[in-house]
Amino acid sequence: MKATKMRNNQIYRASLGTRSKQLGSPLSKDLQKKYGKRNVRVVEGDTVKVVRGEYKDVDGKVASVSTQANSVAIEGIKKEKGQGDKFDVLIHTSNVTVTGLNTSDSWRMAKLEGKAPKSIPKTEESKPEKKSEESKPEKESKQIEKPEESKQEKSEEKEPKEESKQIEKPEESKQEEKETKTEEPKKVEEDK
Repeated sequence: MKATKMRNNQIYRASLGTRSKQLGSPLSKDLQKKYGKRNVRVVEGDTVKVVRGEYKDVDGKVASVSTQANSVAIEGIKKEKGQGDKFDVLIHTSNVTVTGLNTSDSWRMAKLEGKAPKSIPKTEESKPEKKSEESKPEKESKQIEKPEESKQEKSEEKEPKEESKQIEKPEESKQEEKETKTEEPKKVEEDK
């Protein structure tokens, strides 16, 4: 088979799964340092910068991805038809660098960070279950012990409070008695 036919089979007659893998774009220098990868598949919601072509140095979010044309449509980049209608311009993914990632897909982010994507959801789900199962019996045992202690502590706490109230009441009554005593002689003096 000739080289051109092989190339056509790999590029133009490729399956959609293979074409999807070909939708990669290089990452910006900051993201390359952060994730340790040079390129990533472009997804809707990524922020990109056009590097080559008519729209060079234009930044924007990816509005849509075309696997058939191996290109992306960027928000803000549109052309006008003769009648005034506007349409999206498709830019090849090789002419774009990714400056910001869409982090809504946890599987994609785990893969970028070098973690095993399949193990992350299972471990997250299984760990809380184990913790909750282990912690439940401990909580119950603590609850059983605490009410007994708390009842004793509450009864001890209530008694001093009642005593303090009893102590306060006589002081108040003494003050009231003093006030009434001082008021009575005044009334008697006024009568005289």
